[in-house]
Amino acid sequence: MNAIEVNHVSKSYGKVQALNDVSFTVSPGEVFGLIGPDGAGKTSMFRILCSLLLPDEGTASVDGFDVVREMKQARRRVGYMPGKFSLYQDLTVEENLQFFATLFGTTIEAGYDSIRAIYSQIERFRHRRAGALSGGMKQKLALSCALVHQPRVLFLDEPTTGVDPVSRKELWEMLGTLRERGITIVASTPYLDEVRRCDRVAFLQEGKVQGIDTPELILERFAAVFNPPGLEPSATQSQATEKVIEVSHLVKAFGTFRAVDDISFEVRRGEIFGFLGANGAGKTTAMHMLTGLNQPTSGTGKVAGFDIRTEYEQIKHHIGYMSQRFSLYEDLTVAENIRLFAGIYGMKDSDIKAKTDNVLRQLKFEGHKDALVRSLPLGWKQKLAFSVSIFHDPAIVFLDEPTGGVDPATRRQFWELISDAAARGITVFVTTHYMDEAEYCDRISIMVDGQIRAIGTPDELKHQFQQPDMDHVFTFLARQATRSSD
Repeated sequence: MNAIEVNHVSKSYGKVQALNDVSFTVSPGEVFGLIGPDGAGKTSMFRILCSLLLPDEGTASVDGFDVVREMKQARRRVGYMPGKFSLYQDLTVEENLQFFATLFGTTIEAGYDSIRAIYSQIERFRHRRAGALSGGMKQKLALSCALVHQPRVLFLDEPTTGVDPVSRKELWEMLGTLRERGITIVASTPYLDEVRRCDRVAFLQEGKVQGIDTPELILERFAAVFNPPGLEPSATQSQATEKVIEVSHLVKAFGTFRAVDDISFEVRRGEIFGFLGANGAGKTTAMHMLTGLNQPTSGTGKVAGFDIRTEYEQIKHHIGYMSQRFSLYEDLTVAENIRLFAGIYGMKDSDIKAKTDNVLRQLKFEGHKDALVRSLPLGWKQKLAFSVSIFHDPAIVFLDEPTGGVDPATRRQFWELISDAAARGITVFVTTHYMDEAEYCDRISIMVDGQIRAIGTPDELKHQFQQPDMDHVFTFLARQATRSSD
């Protein structure tokens, strides 16, 4: 008997066909990948298999139970980690786990053996609120919550989005132990190294299955989607001389904990500067000080010529910022979002209209200017958010993991926008967990335990640490971390 059977499933939302005659099977104990670009229908398929969404046509079964007719039996056999953070931020680690155990009529004690290997790594933080955990710790807690009732099939919808490369590797090592226990795993992911860890993958595009085969054959067959041509390395570094960010011995302490511990660096005009580090290394705290959102404990810094201690309001008017949590207004149209943010930055109506037309043309959004932002695919939203963040031509734009969860082809398009901005003299200060994106930066710093442990061009860092690529450089340094929380 197959662990999962999907037969001719279709699902529409109004005029949008999310799934179109989808069929596939998954064998017991298999690690099966469900992959494809944004808007391909992956999340709709997960929700149907977890009996959270009814198909319009077709049937699906999990562990032998029909997800519609035998919903209760199917749900008892399923563990699910949705793409969006599924934990309750205001509950503690232990309270979250207890809540999910109760939902399935069990207890932490009864299911402890099934989660011991994972939960034991975060159990000492059981009284900490989930919202205060690092990305890697949240991931382990969410996985523990999905496994506490001992499911036979585990569904993971992009479980490592926003998580650093080392924590991603740790999660997939955990999945390997689950597989050895006979648990069937179905996962979606935008990371090609994770795709290759699957036994087989189904490639979804525009709601249809385009192919099912081994990862190597699917990635080769659909290389245009999964392995688009890389960008040429930026040529701005040698031309840049003016310093737009100057940081000297910057510290941010919370009590006795130094989230940022004595960092110093400079960034030049028009430079693409990669600011890397594992979850909890201190990147976001440092970025908050540079953007005027938080005050340093000690040290000095200037951004666009303004002091971060005394002129933080001026800084806000001379920078752009795109957070990892999507910042546009979903109930407004594309054009309304552009106009709103342009007005906030004090631009004239005549300038707004002319630049709006240019931005829509550059993004190829002319036919979507009146579309609500909530209706756009994730990749479109992120390209729009970036364009809005530099609409007023700031000296510097800060990008906090701007491409999290986006497919490779869309990520490449996003980096074309970044390169164009840098060529216009806008300094790009970017954090990312995609190490192929790190290769596009002029220079990179890598934070470990609140300190900058390495800084230089990608080639310089690879030579310094004798590693073949930036993924290996990052992993080599991040594994030296001694602290385990944000």
